[in-house]
Amino acid sequence: MNNIELDKNYVANTYARFPVEISHGKGSLMYSPDGKEYIDLGSGIGVTAFGAADEKWVEAVTAQLGKVQHTSNLYYTEPCAVLAKTLCERTGMKKVFFANSGAEANECAIKVARKYAADKKGKDYNVIVTLKNSFHGRTLTTLAATGQDKFHELFQPLTGGFVHATANDIESVKTAVKDNKVCAIMIECVQGEGGVIALDKDFVQGIKEICDKEDILFVVDEVQTGNGRTGELYAYMNYGVKPDVVTTAKGLGGGLPIGCCMMNDKTQNVLGFGDHGSTYGGNPVCAAGAISVIDRIDAKLLDEVKAKSKYIFDTLSSAKGVVSVSGMGLMVGIKTERAAKDVIAECMDNGVLCLSAKDKVRLLPALNIPMETLKKAIEIIKTACAK
Repeated sequence: MNNIELDKNYVANTYARFPVEISHGKGSLMYSPDGKEYIDLGSGIGVTAFGAADEKWVEAVTAQLGKVQHTSNLYYTEPCAVLAKTLCERTGMKKVFFANSGAEANECAIKVARKYAADKKGKDYNVIVTLKNSFHGRTLTTLAATGQDKFHELFQPLTGGFVHATANDIESVKTAVKDNKVCAIMIECVQGEGGVIALDKDFVQGIKEICDKEDILFVVDEVQTGNGRTGELYAYMNYGVKPDVVTTAKGLGGGLPIGCCMMNDKTQNVLGFGDHGSTYGGNPVCAAGAISVIDRIDAKLLDEVKAKSKYIFDTLSSAKGVVSVSGMGLMVGIKTERAAKDVIAECMDNGVLCLSAKDKVRLLPALNIPMETLKKAIEIIKTACAK
């Protein structure tokens, strides 16, 4: 059997994989075993921030592998400490908890929110307001936080304590806070799995005002939007707000599993010894890879992300067969007249790998994708949309 047949026989049937096997890659180019070349506009769903086989990332990870690959959190390691310091200095946050994924980072944020409120107001202040159309992970608790019924149907009963307000409707949020004993409001500044929809700036600032007034935590989920994806280090920086808790993952690790929950001066000491933990969280190899990623997300790169984003929006917004373009930075959703799945399939046939988000074609290219490579891919997308 070939690898596709082996996968179908032995891997759980949880993924509707595309009929493509990737054997290797370099930068934004990926290759199948038969040598077919693809321009990768998905970056592992926003993970490989600097593309495949990125030399600096490989060097950092390999160097750490030659020292120690794991120690557990009973001991200190340099990569874990340095990464935490870097993240705090770049964001103004005070403490970091490392996990293995975005869902785990969000679980930590939920624990922080509930313990913060329990300590200050009482244990009955445990409700977290999230938004309809949101996505926060696939654990039972983060599924409950997710504001999309289709993710809830098969796994009842989900964890209680979540209510879902309407995105970009501040009165809906106010009502949810008024009618419940709320400990936090958790949002994505750009709803990725919900269709790559950026929240309005006034709405996000309004949520921050509510949180400050009511002494409830403002939590921003930056799992997909973080680490340079939107043209700032974290998406909330586009909105002129400062959250109490920020979660991130995906692009932070550059290809290795890592998530983190960052806490500000208000929340930094909420969790004490034994309140939370992770066997692999802060793993030195994953942390070394993450340091090599974060250290290169500088002003120059972020300006390049914004320039590439402008090119995509300007080029596709007026293209034939394109209804609308949404998102922010290099997190782009394309509403097409043709079914998104047909556009994606045609692009794949012509050597471009795209993603989907609901009824849209979704693009999450590497932050450093060469402009000429990006232009070539966008022309192929334009052609596919126009048919």
